[in-house]
Formats: sequence, C-alpha cells, structure tokens
Amino acid sequence: MLLVGLAITGYGGYDYVQQSEAVRDSVEVTATVEAVGVETASARRGVDYEPTVRFTYEYEGTTYESSSVFPAAISQTYGTESAARSVVAEYEEGATTTAYVAPDRPGDAFLQNRTTNTPLIAAGFGLFFVLGGGWFSLKHL
Repeated sequence: MLLVGLAITGYGGYDYVQQSEAVRDSVEVTATVEAVGVETASARRGVDYEPTVRFTYEYEGTTYESSSVFPAAISQTYGTESAARSVVAEYEEGATTTAYVAPDRPGDAFLQNRTTNTPLIAAGFGLFFVLGGGWFSLKHL
C-alpha cells in the first residue's frame, strides 16, 4: 500500500510540474477541430464525463494530431455531462482554433493554456495510501 501510494503521489506531482512547464513554455499554433464530444468513464461514485476534442495542427513543418483539452496527462473529468459539454462548447468540427505546443513535446498540443488541479488530486489520493501504508507498517512492527 505504501509503495502504491508513493507511486501515485509521485506521478501526480510529476504530471503537475510537466503541465506547468508546458503552459509556461507553450507557443500558439493554428489547429483544425476534427471531432468534439464527451466520453464516459466509470468512477467510484458512478460515472465521470471527460470532454474530448480531436484536432490537427502543424508545428515546424510537421502535421500532428492531438486530443488534449488540457496540458495534464491525467485527464480532467466532470461529475455531470453538462459540465463536460460546457468545456468543449466553444469548439466546432471543421473550425479553426488556437492550440498550444510545448516545443520540447510537439506531438502533445492542448487547447486550454492553463493548469488543472487533477494531478494534485491524484497526488493527494496517493498520500492517503502512503499514510495508510505507513500506519499499517508501524502498527505491525
């Protein structure tokens, strides 16, 4: 339990740092929206909804495709479908929009140039495992 907690906490912290650097270092590119939607995912408390936008863009002469609305690798989800739809409401299939590319990761463009708290929530969740594993270890010494 302790090791799982450390892994989750470490990955959440790493993802938060990565998205912060991506936001700070990003450059704007023109993107074409290919598809817009909301996907469902099973969650502990029922169903979560993830806004999705698939888009293509060109960076330094190479064409890429991405589906990242936010720069974090851990996807931002919402408790209601309407909340997820409101995130992607401004995007229309076939329209052009601005995407953001971190020069050191040109294949991972994103549409909203801001950090999310999802990696921090994952890190906090991992801390519960760390504390639980630590408590269990100490109790059984």
